[in-house]
Amino acid sequence: MPKEKGVKELEDLPGIGPTSAEKLRSAGIGSLDKVATLNPHELSELSGIGVEAAKKAIQTAKESTTIDYQTADAVLARRKELGRITTGAKDLDALIGGGIETESITEAYGRFAAGKSQLGFQLAVDAQLPKEQGGLGGSVLFIDTESTFRPERIEAIAKERGLDQAKALEGIVVVRAITSDQQMLTLERADKLIQERNVKLIIVDSITALFRSEYLGRGALGERQQKLNSHIHRLQQLADKYKLAVYITNQVMDNPGILFGDPTTPIGGNVLAHAATTRLYMKKSKEEKRIVRLVDSPEMPEGECVIKITPSGIKD
Repeated sequence: MPKEKGVKELEDLPGIGPTSAEKLRSAGIGSLDKVATLNPHELSELSGIGVEAAKKAIQTAKESTTIDYQTADAVLARRKELGRITTGAKDLDALIGGGIETESITEAYGRFAAGKSQLGFQLAVDAQLPKEQGGLGGSVLFIDTESTFRPERIEAIAKERGLDQAKALEGIVVVRAITSDQQMLTLERADKLIQERNVKLIIVDSITALFRSEYLGRGALGERQQKLNSHIHRLQQLADKYKLAVYITNQVMDNPGILFGDPTTPIGGNVLAHAATTRLYMKKSKEEKRIVRLVDSPEMPEGECVIKITPSGIKD
């Protein structure tokens, strides 16, 4: 089927104006591919346009999308070109296959003071290192939703790494989001920043805090999950498009249905569970020690390691 010329965004579809496009994005329908899979009545209900107009929009979306087929050996060759960011601890790097991977989302969840933010600070510095030193030679976008960003930690870690502390701070763009809408909008407008600043790592600390505080009760759960789903997929789109890494932290709760074992459960449900490529569970241990467990990975077996959070960063 020939690709329809000039149709790249939702607004380019017949009958879909800015208002209808915004309704679709709010419902997690942010691409032509997703529109192409809807039936006319679904699109009509989500966008507010008529059924006949929806039929034309869906047909145009189908004609404007293509599917790229690849053999497994080609996928393997591409994966060998992926970059990785060292975590500062060799045992943790080994646990997750060599470091935080580009074109994927790495999630760390755990209780307060488990070390999630500290790992984020370490990665924010290490991402700026040259590739031969375990970095990506780029800058960082740090979305702070819990007022946890501390430039003093960046300075201490940069000093340990032998980096110019002022340049390390300049290499991190910090956005303090105070609402979930601001958090989502930061990513929607991130393309220009990523290109201008050569961003190679996006950190969101934490991904769920604002959604959790704004959407209360079971009645708001559906809308919360829809927006969270849209947000996390935007992160993956940016990771794929610009070949960058994504590190997110997540809050937890105690699951009363678990009678035996650890009841700690990450927030976000299946939306986050399916979206994150690699999931790490971090627990506080004695003094500076933290236990990191690999909960989910498409290529590495489950396991755990022990790291130390020191004044100068993360170590074995």
